[in-house]
Amino acid sequence: MTAPSSPVSQSDIERLIGLPVHDLALYEQALTHRSRFRGQADNHLATNERLEFLGDALLGFVMAEALYRRFPDKNEGYLTRLRAKLVSGKALARYARRIDLGPHLLMSENAVRSEGRNNPSILADAYEALVGAVYLDHDLDAARRFIQTSALGPVDLSAIAAQNENYKQEPTAGVCTGAGTPPTHLSRRSRGGAEPRPDVHRRGPA
Repeated sequence: MTAPSSPVSQSDIERLIGLPVHDLALYEQALTHRSRFRGQADNHLATNERLEFLGDALLGFVMAEALYRRFPDKNEGYLTRLRAKLVSGKALARYARRIDLGPHLLMSENAVRSEGRNNPSILADAYEALVGAVYLDHDLDAARRFIQTSALGPVDLSAIAAQNENYKQEPTAGVCTGAGTPPTHLSRRSRGGAEPRPDVHRRGPA
């Protein structure tokens, strides 16, 4: 019996990530919004949410590593605040749009009609999931190169660092600060999104 064809094209994914694809199913999952399987039991196993979790951790690590090397004279608090800007929901959606990720997303017709493919929260989550898929399909070096090309490469870190000097006066949207408390991400619900789900809080930096 012939296996069902994938709704994603291997050549499209390879153009998207700039790498060969070994396991196409990983990328199909990375592009699958939960609305595609709404109402089905255990749909979290088929959507991009688990890959999003993995990609979130990978992005945090790669961004931290890049900032550590780029700013050898800056302290932990400074680097933490700068990383928060680079992994905010707004920034992640910008990276997703940069590679034109939206048209490749798999979601319900209702979500498509609601402009789901241009929703910043959905785009941010899908970008994280794609990072996770690249890591599992290849390795950490490949994930790092993908992040460098799609996110860090076009970013002027010096300009962001200059803005960071005024961080205490103008807090970055999506980041909370408090006396004696390191900044942490707000819940993913703060990004917005057509279809809310229970809050999932990012763990703040140690």
